[in-house]
Amino acid sequence: MLLLQCRNIKKEFGIHEVLRSVTFNLEEGERTGLVGKNGAGKTTLANILAGSLQLDSGELLWHSKNVQIGYLRQSIYYTPDLLHELYRGQNGLAEAGDFLHMTSELGTTKVHKWEDERFASLSGGEKTKLALAQVWTSKPNLLILDEPTNHLDLQGVQWLIDELKNYPGTILAISHDRYFLDQTVSRIMEIEQGMIQEYSGNYTFYRNQKRKNYEAQLHAYEVQEKYKEKLESEIRQLKNWSDKAHRESTRKGAKNGSKMGSKEYFRVKAKKKDKQVKSTIKRLEKLREEGKQRPIQEPKVRFAFREAGIHGKRVLEASLIGKGFGNRILFEKSSFYVQRGERAGIFGPNGCGKTTLVKAILGQETVEGSLFVSPSVQIGYISQDVSDLEGEEKALDLFPITNRKEQGKIRTMLANLGLNEVLLNKPLKSLSMGERTKLKLARLLIDDYELLILDEPTNHLDLFTREQLEEALNEYEGTILLITHDRYMMEKICDKLLVFEDQKIKRVESGLVDYLAEREDNKQDGSGKAGDGMPDGSMTQEETKMLLENRITIVLSKLSGLEAGTPEYQVLDSEFKQLIARRNKG
Repeated sequence: MLLLQCRNIKKEFGIHEVLRSVTFNLEEGERTGLVGKNGAGKTTLANILAGSLQLDSGELLWHSKNVQIGYLRQSIYYTPDLLHELYRGQNGLAEAGDFLHMTSELGTTKVHKWEDERFASLSGGEKTKLALAQVWTSKPNLLILDEPTNHLDLQGVQWLIDELKNYPGTILAISHDRYFLDQTVSRIMEIEQGMIQEYSGNYTFYRNQKRKNYEAQLHAYEVQEKYKEKLESEIRQLKNWSDKAHRESTRKGAKNGSKMGSKEYFRVKAKKKDKQVKSTIKRLEKLREEGKQRPIQEPKVRFAFREAGIHGKRVLEASLIGKGFGNRILFEKSSFYVQRGERAGIFGPNGCGKTTLVKAILGQETVEGSLFVSPSVQIGYISQDVSDLEGEEKALDLFPITNRKEQGKIRTMLANLGLNEVLLNKPLKSLSMGERTKLKLARLLIDDYELLILDEPTNHLDLFTREQLEEALNEYEGTILLITHDRYMMEKICDKLLVFEDQKIKRVESGLVDYLAEREDNKQDGSGKAGDGMPDGSMTQEETKMLLENRITIVLSKLSGLEAGTPEYQVLDSEFKQLIARRNKG
């Protein structure tokens, strides 16, 4: 049954038209993914549907009087004070038990014993989990989820996927997480140029279908352009023939005096050619006015990190460090090191202390023990929080511009990141979360950093930007410390890990897939611990399975776009077969 009809929804902010004419239907029980590039208007549309933003024109036609909307907003919305209020609002309600059960399922335990200080020091993942629990216990029949997997660890993502599979209501999920969308939705709506394009199927199907549509539209456009060239050639030839016929009629008339036969023949011939010219010109003008436009190519984002300087081999060294808040110990007696040029992923569940460790490296937090950071290493840092970009100032105000030449370089760099002149002149507070994240990344590009510390750098970024960022990081020659919920990105970038386990941080000499596989082997033969700092200590098998499925989806998507028999196809095909064998082996 029909739940909602959206008809010609329009929304502008000043002179900036975000939604031009958005039209679609939502059926009861339908699972829909909403995608689009950063700033396309996804969150704007979600706010309109949830009733927290007024549309400028158009209609929302609800076909049910009892629509209970559960709206998970982007993480920046959930301040510690708001989350504290949400939690206190559960006290005394029948749903309080459900709320605590949900937080426990998500890996956030004993919330009822938390003190005010605990709410003030929540990680991004813990904030998302509390917000999810609050939304879930409101028992909505329409879920609107805006980037729900941002900040979530593997346990949280898998819990959400499993719950959504059993959820009886309607789902509209805004996400750039390919694995999450492939597992949860059966239709994709893409906002492009302020309008909706719909695709039946999951995210992988949408990507493949969009590529095929683009290729077909480009071919049709190219055929049309060749036909235009042919018409233009015909017009030139007909005009030449017409001019010649007119000259012949004049010449023959002058030569023959009063004899009109030859002159009339060439005059009729000239008029016929004139008529053909007009007809062909009309066809050409119609094509120019009503013909196919060149299809829009997906945006290309270009990152270019500057070459890292060469200093000493030792970048970071920790000896018996520890940190806690009140009675809560994050980590203790932990020793590890990071050397120049290494790429280490910082891995662990939400709330284990990953961001706290980063702040300690940056000198923003104190820890017990000894933490050495090379004073000769220049550090570039991007945090998971973009709430500091909320003011009235413009994007260019964030960059040190000393002259016109420097301004030109920065404008070019921002354009390469997909931040055009219109966006540069908007106040920061009106930019999307993805556009603000791009600005933070842009500030990393203007200096020569030897160490990049990236805390959830892909949060809010669209797929195109994520892929380009991965390529740039692979080419970067400096040292990288990476925190990310994007397991594919960690697998691709990092060959070392700093793992939070049993309230300790330990260095692992492998990437994520090998680490999880080894830990599973140790668990099965009893030679090692399965614990990863998660409450139930039983997520290893699920983590490994999720990572394998994620990689299988990615490889299969890439294979579908390659020609069989090419070297790249053969390499990916071999990897695909190995991944399937590992999955079947269990």
